[in-house]
Amino acid sequence: MEISSIEFRGQPALRAVGADGSTLTVALHGAQVLSWTAADGVERLYLSPSAVFDGKTAIRGGVPVCCPQFNQRGMLPKHGFMRNLPWKHEPSEAPETLRLSLRDGDATRVLWPHAFEARLEATLSRGQLRIALTLVNIDHAPWTFAAALHTYLRVDDIADVRLEGLQGANRWDSLRDDRHVETSAALHFDAEFDSVYASPARPLQLVQPDGRLEISQSASCSETVVWNPGALLGAKLADMPADGFRHMLCVEAARIDEPVLLEPGAQWQGWQQLRVL
Repeated sequence: MEISSIEFRGQPALRAVGADGSTLTVALHGAQVLSWTAADGVERLYLSPSAVFDGKTAIRGGVPVCCPQFNQRGMLPKHGFMRNLPWKHEPSEAPETLRLSLRDGDATRVLWPHAFEARLEATLSRGQLRIALTLVNIDHAPWTFAAALHTYLRVDDIADVRLEGLQGANRWDSLRDDRHVETSAALHFDAEFDSVYASPARPLQLVQPDGRLEISQSASCSETVVWNPGALLGAKLADMPADGFRHMLCVEAARIDEPVLLEPGAQWQGWQQLRVL
């Protein structure tokens, strides 16, 4: 893997080129994966053209790291603080892997009084991207956290998309505050959609007219979140074009319903893997 430092929309980032010609762009801000193209040159991640790149604001698109809190389920800022801080590039001994790290400091301890180390590793292989988030407790006492890899997948038109593999999974529809078992063999999207599923044992498939993408996640990520803002909410998002909802679908690997209790010296890892079929 060839890794170079670049400037992306005025902010520091890393660009990696894999042995097969696949590419990866990762912002140092939030260790946020912004772009992934397999050897076929097709972009698989959605990045809003209206996203804010100021080194402070959360970036709309790519793969934000939501940690140590998901959404507003706690006292921290929405989705925690890790997506809003600068991470450091570190050498990796793993092949075809780009690694960034974040440790606690004054900025984190004001919000969350725990000592930790976080690592984000993005690994390229033929037609495949694996993103792994690792948290290490370097404190003297246990602490709990929630986490998600908030992946924005690029789609040509949301009206032509279906997501397969969630039939039979327990579902919480956050828009209706309703819990039930998913009965649909394939999800279709024609309005705002925001649901948390118990993660299935088998990978999901994102199906579009021009191909399929397989989405899998670690067992440590016990939930899968599926989100599209739809036209009404999408028009209210200042950092997304009014028609941006048509070109994205979030499918997130998450651990949110039961927070992780991490003992001193212990570590946790959650990952998501995307594979072109």
